[in-house]
Amino acid sequence: MDAYIEQAGLGGILTKVRNGERLSLDDGRQLYQHPNILAVGYLANIVRERKNGNQAFFIYNQHINYSNICTNLCKFCAFGKEKGHALAYEMSIEEVKEKVRQRLDEPITEIHVVGGIHPDLPFSYYLDLLRGIKDVRPEVHIQAFTCVEIHHLAQLAGKPVDTTLEELMAAGLGSMPGGGAEVFSPRIRRLTCERKLSGEGWLEVARTAHRLGLRTNATMLYGHIESIDERLEHLDALRHTQDETGGFLAFIPLAFHPKNTEMAEHSNTSGINDLKNIAVSRLMLDNFPHIKAYWVMVGPKLAQVALAFGADDMDGTVKEEVITHMAGAETEQALGHKTLIRLIHEAGRQPVQRDTLYNVLATF
Repeated sequence: MDAYIEQAGLGGILTKVRNGERLSLDDGRQLYQHPNILAVGYLANIVRERKNGNQAFFIYNQHINYSNICTNLCKFCAFGKEKGHALAYEMSIEEVKEKVRQRLDEPITEIHVVGGIHPDLPFSYYLDLLRGIKDVRPEVHIQAFTCVEIHHLAQLAGKPVDTTLEELMAAGLGSMPGGGAEVFSPRIRRLTCERKLSGEGWLEVARTAHRLGLRTNATMLYGHIESIDERLEHLDALRHTQDETGGFLAFIPLAFHPKNTEMAEHSNTSGINDLKNIAVSRLMLDNFPHIKAYWVMVGPKLAQVALAFGADDMDGTVKEEVITHMAGAETEQALGHKTLIRLIHEAGRQPVQRDTLYNVLATF
């Protein structure tokens, strides 16, 4: 197989990968532009198996999106709505608690909570939300609030980010998801999400969380108007931040879904584009322990294939995904854990049920 990689013109990168050397942005550019997806995937799989062997992780989790009312109104988002819009909603604390109660018979270990940048909800609402979930399900891990939301909550509280996070952690916050990163490029943010926290602002919130011992994820939204170089600069910024803090658990490449957005003229990402972003991410983010193939975004079938292209995690059961489906996703809103186990087995990997922090709960 190494001879095949040499013939594909990727021998220099293969040598670096074999030796555990960090790839340059030029290497990343060559990988993104290379027409042989199997060769790129082979390289990514070397790193994937070095870090995680034959394991493929999943989690039994539940998503709750407490409100879609948002002042940012990013052009690539179909979820966020202005207050007063016919599709706008916000949940009371009791409604959030009822969502948790509805699934008490399921072995959920993580509740994933994100929402819009709401103009009116007070800081106390977010503390009560965390406490309310813990009231109903005391043992559950709450992964909540993107870096963009945390920045907003600090402004609401009138306190520094670190103090704000400490209060949220005392109320039950266990870790943070990776959303809101989009593409860090100022050009992209100016054209698609000019009201959103800057890329450097996002990274600073993540650094602050990591300094407090709070683990977080990271994402990149690809497949719209970003360039290959802007993707690579985004990955490089994450890599340098991870060098500094070591606080990122997983990276999730997020495929852009254009339906019902202000960028609806763009097409959905292709399978090759999806696999290439997963593979290149695995190769460039040498200091990230895990790369997710988020089945909600790329579909369960491609997520299976991605387990041979650098990904070692399919995320989880999800239990009612809203954000991507409002943008036209045609995947299921939830997958049973038995389905995830079957998909992983069929891909030739060992299914491993994990908790949020990647502690192994069961192997199959």
